[in-house]
Amino acid sequence: MIRLGTLAGYSFEGPRLLGGWTPPEKPAVYAVLYRPEPDTKPDKYAVIYVGHSDDMSQEGFPFKHPRAHCWVERAGSKWKVHIATLDAPGAERPHRKLIAEELTAIYNPRCNEQKYDKSWKDEWIGEYTDTPTTGPLSRRGPDELPVPD
Repeated sequence: MIRLGTLAGYSFEGPRLLGGWTPPEKPAVYAVLYRPEPDTKPDKYAVIYVGHSDDMSQEGFPFKHPRAHCWVERAGSKWKVHIATLDAPGAERPHRKLIAEELTAIYNPRCNEQKYDKSWKDEWIGEYTDTPTTGPLSRRGPDELPVPD
C-alpha cells in the first residue's frame, strides 16, 4: 500500500511492477511510478503519470497505453515502471476524475499532458464580498451586534 494525495489521504494498492501486471476489469484511479534512486532510497517512488478509468482492462496496460512511451523513457526501462491503483468503491466517473486531477495538481507528473494549478486565485471565483448577498465574515460576540435603525 502507498498513500497519495493531500495529507496522504488516498490509500493506493501497490506499487506493483507494471510489466506482467494484469489490469482488473473495474474502474479505478491509477498512478504510474518509478524509483528515482533505487540504490540509495529503494522505498521512494516518483509519480510520473496519473489517470482514471471506467475499466482498467481497456486502458492498454501494460505498454499499449498512449503515454507508455513517456513512462518507459522517464523510468529508464519498462522493467522499472510501477503502478498503484485506487479502487474507490462507489465513486462514479466524475469523482474519479476529480481525484486524478487533484493528484495531478499535487505531483505535477511529467508524463501527464494536462496540468492543473494547485492554488486558488481571487480572479477565478471573485472576492467573497463581491456579491450583494454576502458580506465580510466577522467574529462578533452577542453584545457586539449592530443596533437596528
